[in-house]
Amino acid sequence: MTKKNLKRKFLFFTIGMILSIFIFFNYLEISRIAIRTFYYIENKFGVNTTDQSKNLKHFGIPIPPEYSVHGIDVSKYQERINWENVKKMRVDSICISFAFIKATEGKTIIDRYFSINWENARKNHIIRGAYHFYRPDINSKMQADNFISNVVLEKGDLPPVLDVETIATDYPIDNTVKGIKNWLTIIEKNYHIKPIIYTNIDFYNNYLAEQGFEEYPLWIAHYYEKKLKINQSWYFWQHSDSGKVNGIKGLVDFNIFNGNMTDLKTMCKN
Repeated sequence: MTKKNLKRKFLFFTIGMILSIFIFFNYLEISRIAIRTFYYIENKFGVNTTDQSKNLKHFGIPIPPEYSVHGIDVSKYQERINWENVKKMRVDSICISFAFIKATEGKTIIDRYFSINWENARKNHIIRGAYHFYRPDINSKMQADNFISNVVLEKGDLPPVLDVETIATDYPIDNTVKGIKNWLTIIEKNYHIKPIIYTNIDFYNNYLAEQGFEEYPLWIAHYYEKKLKINQSWYFWQHSDSGKVNGIKGLVDFNIFNGNMTDLKTMCKN
C-alpha cells in the first residue's frame, strides 16, 4: 500500500470519527431539549405526562368567587382517575364536592370507566351523579332502558342527568322534544326523583325554552364567562372545560352548584 493511500485512509478515518462524535453529542443535546420540553409542557399547561397523582399547585382556571360548592364531570376521556387525590385537593377553601360521571349513551353504549368511577367517587366521599348522552336519532325508551340497566342510585346520589346537545336533522324538532320528555318521564318513574337536564345556553334557548321543561333542574354549559346569562333558574353551571385536578390525567370540566352544601344534599336521593 502506498503512502498516498495510507494518508487517504487516515483522512477518511479521521473525518468519520469527527462526524461520529458530532452526531453523538448532538443526539445528547437533542435528548436534553426533548426532556426540557417534556417538563415545560407538563408544568406550563397542566398536561400530566408522568404520575397523574402528583400535586398540582392550582386548578389552572378562574373560579367564580361567589359560589361555595364546586365539582367536576368526567367520562372515559379522563381515563383512570385517582379519586383519593381528587378528594384531598384543596386550593384555599375550594375543593371538589361532587362529580357527574358519564354512564351511558344511546341504546347500547356504556362508558368504559363508569363502574370504577362510580364506585371510587362514593368510596372517597364525593357526591356522585350519573349522566346519559342523548342520541336524538335513537328510540328514547331504549335509551332510558340502557341507563336504568347500568345505573343503580343509592341514598345520597344526585339525580340522573340527561345530556342533550344535538338534534336529528332528519327528524322534526318536535320529535326530539317528545323523545327527551319521554326519557325524563321513564327515568323519574323508575328512580322516583326528578332528573336533571344538561345542555348549553344556545341549545336551551333554541329548542327547550317554553317547551315544558321548566320543572326539571337545569345544568348549563357556558364557558369563560364571569356570569351565567340565562333567563331561567338553574342548579349547576359548567363554567370551564380546562381545569386541572390532582389525580386526573389531562384537563377536566369544572362546575359550580347554585347553593350551599345543605342545598346540594337536599336534592340528592333519599
